[in-house]
Amino acid sequence: MNDQWRSFLEDAGAIMDEEGVAHFGSPIRETKVALSGSVMADYSHYGLIAVRGKDAQAFLQGQLTNDITRVDATHGQLSGYCSPKGRLLAIFHIFLRNDTYYLQLPHPLLESVMRRLQKYVLMSQVTLENASDTLVRLVCSGADSETALHALVNGLPGSSNEIRQHDGLTIIRLPGNGIGPRYAIHGDEPAMEKVWTMLDARAAPVGAAAWERLEIRAGIPEVHLPTVEEFIPQTVNLELLGGVSFTKGCYTGQEIVTRLQHRGKTKRRMYRLTIASDTPPAPGAAIHLCKGGAAVGAIVRSAPTGDRSSDALATLMIEHHQAELCVPSLDGARARLESLPYDIPPLEA
Repeated sequence: MNDQWRSFLEDAGAIMDEEGVAHFGSPIRETKVALSGSVMADYSHYGLIAVRGKDAQAFLQGQLTNDITRVDATHGQLSGYCSPKGRLLAIFHIFLRNDTYYLQLPHPLLESVMRRLQKYVLMSQVTLENASDTLVRLVCSGADSETALHALVNGLPGSSNEIRQHDGLTIIRLPGNGIGPRYAIHGDEPAMEKVWTMLDARAAPVGAAAWERLEIRAGIPEVHLPTVEEFIPQTVNLELLGGVSFTKGCYTGQEIVTRLQHRGKTKRRMYRLTIASDTPPAPGAAIHLCKGGAAVGAIVRSAPTGDRSSDALATLMIEHHQAELCVPSLDGARARLESLPYDIPPLEA
C-alpha cells in the first residue's frame, strides 16, 4: 500500500493491521452489513504482478491453466498456476491494462510466485514487476454501490470478469451470481480517492474480513501459504468458475489436470460451510467426520460472521460432504453444509 493511499484511508477512519485495513471501527457490524447492504473495501492486502513485453501473452499461455489469449481490455479471467504435478501454487485474477497483464493474488505469495515465474522467462521478451504499490484498488458490492458507479460511468460491465476502461480506471465485474453486483476498481491514487469519496456516500466502508465473507459466498477459491501445492484445480471448483481451459494446449501441470478431467474421477470438491466457532479456521485446517474421526477435507478460506460462527470454503470428499463434520483445530466445532451459487457435479460412478 503506498503511503499516500494509506494516509487517505486512515483519515477516512481505517484501522490498520500488518496486512492492510482491518476494519473501520466496528468489525462485527461490518461483517454483518457486508451481506445485507452496500459496502466497499480497500484491496491492498492483495498483491499485483505486472507482466509486460512482446512475449508476455505467449509466456503466460505456457504457465497458466486458462486461455490467456481471451484476456483483453474488456475481459479478464480467473486462472490457476500449477506445479508440474498439477497442484496449485496460486490462483490469479487477471486483467489487461495499458498493454500490461496484471495478476492479482494474496500478497504473502507474491515474491515466491514471481521468483518461480522468472525462472521460465529464459530468452523471452518479458518483464515481471511487483506492481502492488503502483495501482490503488478497491472493491464494492450492492445495489447502492452500483448506482454510485453508474454516476461515474455509463455502461458498467454486466457479466462476470467483464471489464470497462474509463478515464484511467479499470472497472471489473466480479463473479458472484445470487449475491448482488460486485466490482473491483483499479487506478492511480488521486483518481481512486475520488472514487472512494463518491462511493462513501452510498456504501459502508468495511475491512478485509467483511469482504472475505462475500468472496466465500460467491464460492471463489484461493491459495494461501499453508495450502500451496495442496489442491488440484478441480478440487477447488476452478474449472466450474471458468478458470481452466481444456482446449488451449500445454502449460505447466496440464497433463495431470487434463487427465483428471477426461479420464479420472474428481473425488473431492469445494463446498461452503458454516462453522460453529467465532474463530475462523486457518487455511489448510483439517475437516474430520464427527463420528469415527477420519479426515475428509481441508479449509480453503474462512471469515468470521460476527455472530459466533464462521463462513468457510473447504475441499471435501464428495461421498462425505453431507456427513456430520467437525474441525479438530477448533475443539471439534461442528460444520454445517451451505449452498453455493453454482452446481457441484455429483461423484462419478
